[in-house]
Amino acid sequence: MRRFGPPPPDGGPRLLRADSTGPRSGRPTLPGPPTEIVSTPSGVRLELLTTGVGDPVTVFAHGLAGDISGTRPLGSAVAGRRVFFHFRGHGRSEAPAGPWSFGDLASDLRSVADLSGATRAVGVSMGAAALCRLLSETPDRFERVVLYLPASLDGTRPAAAEERVERLLAAVESGEAASIAAAAESELPPSVRNTPTGWSYLRQRVEQLQRDGLAAELTTLWHEPAVASPETLRRFSGRALVIGCLGDEVHPVAWAEQVADLLPGAELHVYDRPAVLWNNRRELRERISEFLNA
Repeated sequence: MRRFGPPPPDGGPRLLRADSTGPRSGRPTLPGPPTEIVSTPSGVRLELLTTGVGDPVTVFAHGLAGDISGTRPLGSAVAGRRVFFHFRGHGRSEAPAGPWSFGDLASDLRSVADLSGATRAVGVSMGAAALCRLLSETPDRFERVVLYLPASLDGTRPAAAEERVERLLAAVESGEAASIAAAAESELPPSVRNTPTGWSYLRQRVEQLQRDGLAAELTTLWHEPAVASPETLRRFSGRALVIGCLGDEVHPVAWAEQVADLLPGAELHVYDRPAVLWNNRRELRERISEFLNA
């Protein structure tokens, strides 16, 4: 197993800009909430964070190179306990020797869901594809699921997605804060870049990636389909909400439409522009919580 980082931190991000308003110091972000490391039946130890109290329990699965902090906004208004975790190779979760498959990610998700007693799940991009893999194997595992910007099920990826990940992995391997910030800046919509909100986000991303690194095995996931037989999703016995958006070069809306067509009675909502979490945060949060809290 080869894991990129973490090198000794040197603050940041310090972007090379002509203006004098960007972040120039290594001022740290506020510490995140305490997490725990749990053992799973597969032997892979995973990092998770539990918030809220009572039932129902909802598990949140992040996207490729994502983290717990990126999925927490999706659950801020969801009732009951909310369980956020890092897939293998992310955060403080272990990174066993590869290659990896979506079957492995589905195993991570299933383990966390079983340990926490989750009856509902939210998957983002790669996490949504892993959730589909789990549902194809166990169609009655969850009562309600939300699939936000689902990744492809057939193992294909747009060139833009591959380029983003390769650039981010190379930047994390370099250990340079400015390089990581430059690679992560593509995650921000143009309207947020060069703003205090954008700089705060980049600081958090740089510090997390410098501290925890990313596993190179993540690039092996797309060597085979996430779901070998997508038609098996038609056996899903719960309720599903699928969310896509127009104009996202990394998550074509056709993928969301395909998943919504396969899951019986699924609700499909398509936003009219990308960067939904930035441009439509409140409405997205309300849409997810209303579906899960019903």
